[in-house]
Amino acid sequence: MANPAFDAHHPPAAALIDKCVHCGFCLPTCPTYALWGEEMDSPRGRLYLMKSGLEGRVGMTEGFVGHFDSCLGCMACVTACPSGVEYAPLIEDTRAQIERRFPRSAGERLFRKAIFTLVPYPGRMRLALLPAVLYKHIQPLLARIGLLDLLPNRLRALAKLAPPVSIRSLTAQTPKRTLATGDRRLTVGLLIGCVQRLVFSHVNDATVRVLAAEGCELLAPAQGCCGALALHAGRTEEARDFARRTIAVFEAAGVERVVVNAAGCGSSMKEYDRLLADDPQWAERARAFTAKVRDVTEVLVELGPPRAARQRMDLRVAYHDACHLAHAQGIRAQPRELLRQIPGVELVPFAEGELCCGSAGIYNLVEPEPARELGKRKLRNISEARPDVIATGNPGCTLQLLSVAAEEGNAVRVVHPIELIDEAIAGSRGRGLAGS
Repeated sequence: MANPAFDAHHPPAAALIDKCVHCGFCLPTCPTYALWGEEMDSPRGRLYLMKSGLEGRVGMTEGFVGHFDSCLGCMACVTACPSGVEYAPLIEDTRAQIERRFPRSAGERLFRKAIFTLVPYPGRMRLALLPAVLYKHIQPLLARIGLLDLLPNRLRALAKLAPPVSIRSLTAQTPKRTLATGDRRLTVGLLIGCVQRLVFSHVNDATVRVLAAEGCELLAPAQGCCGALALHAGRTEEARDFARRTIAVFEAAGVERVVVNAAGCGSSMKEYDRLLADDPQWAERARAFTAKVRDVTEVLVELGPPRAARQRMDLRVAYHDACHLAHAQGIRAQPRELLRQIPGVELVPFAEGELCCGSAGIYNLVEPEPARELGKRKLRNISEARPDVIATGNPGCTLQLLSVAAEEGNAVRVVHPIELIDEAIAGSRGRGLAGS
């Protein structure tokens, strides 16, 4: 075969593929299968393609690659699978093969290179986002006169996803050290993120205030990207470099836990042990680091009953499970438990709660049409529950929901759960809901 699907450098593992018994439980949970009903755009179908590639029955063709490009990597299939198929390493290894070996078009290569030259580097992103400060004020006018519709599909999607930034958010700084209120219970390091620090700095601020109020001393050392976007896109060597730097930063800080408030970042950081397993200098360090990584909601539940009182907030809250929190990390109960600790908060269920919103790392940039369909579907289901506010634990989900809502003229409020907890603790001092 002129261009076999896989070479010998870390192809998807046959032993993991063979755990699939083709039962079909994954089908209704898969976003692309829900949209198109195509077998090869389901987890089961993609596993069959991987197996066919390993056996030399298919090559690295455009059609083969297209089925994996269309996968959101949401891991809903992992939750649904009764056989315990580990889909994450399989899709990551397949995408790494595609990234190294598939000759994409010049335009496609340029677009993807632009994303990975900017997004994982906060300094570059800060400069790139400066025009967005003005753009958010003129976007309604551009949309009304139809100028956005003249843009190519991907650029139009990028324009609609432009985050709600300000000069203040772009220049915000998380304190290097924040002391615990009262007796110190835990010393934690905070991952301040890339998009999070520039677009949603108020989420980091709320995280610091809540953890400090609950007896944590927080350290936020100078840091770069954790490598999540690179890992999920198959840029494995880039992801490893980012992982090594992140590990070194928090090792030097000497913290007991590494706290993350972005689902995609936390999911990847909990994979560092696998990512660096073949590196003799870093494998053990990666295992030790991974053992310390926690989502912020995990830490708060681990600390036990709240130390800081929560004031009443009469709110109907729709909690949207970020895929890399619920499916990849198995964190569902903790955010809900913390929200229920706020007097007056009512969690409202909605249809298809486990289905991806279409954000999925860079998916809504490289596959804008299915991403938009999924975003509209998610927002429609949530809106039918008539919540006062949507809470979700991932900046990508927040941007996706805000973008779709703006397009449809729906004035939703989307916040991180930690913001609601912060507001409840603040009480009469009332900082107001960030993001509202």
